[in-house]
Amino acid sequence: MSDEPILICYDGSDGAERAIEGAAKLFGPRHAIVLDVGPPLTAAESLATLSPVVPGAAFEELNTDDALARAEVGADHARRAGFVADARAGIAAPTWEGVVDVAEDIDAAVIVVGSRGLTGAQELFQGSVSHDIAEHAGRPVLIVPPPRNGR
Repeated sequence: MSDEPILICYDGSDGAERAIEGAAKLFGPRHAIVLDVGPPLTAAESLATLSPVVPGAAFEELNTDDALARAEVGADHARRAGFVADARAGIAAPTWEGVVDVAEDIDAAVIVVGSRGLTGAQELFQGSVSHDIAEHAGRPVLIVPPPRNGR
């Protein structure tokens, strides 16, 4: 097993599940950090921060806890796929910055991320976290695409 961990991005989506499976096939058993990066504030929470009753830091803590719960689910899946996996959570906006920061922090051998398969206008308007990670990571990034035609 290599000493450098791999970083697997996990958000509970089918693409994230597929990324774990793809990474297991390519990298075999090794140490993996399974990361979910949540937002500092959701749109609804940003409105609530205007209230003097609710401190903004409470939402960051809640979002970190939610991200860690998702990362734990992903780490369990990664263990079943053969990894020695640990869960990790972060909050960042944009998401790709949180991923790149953690990859640097752990000196990840590779970042593994699933793709939604957006193209054209969809990708332009919704953005592509996987492409942003690849552009800014400064290290290898494995982007696992969605299945073709349901396969």
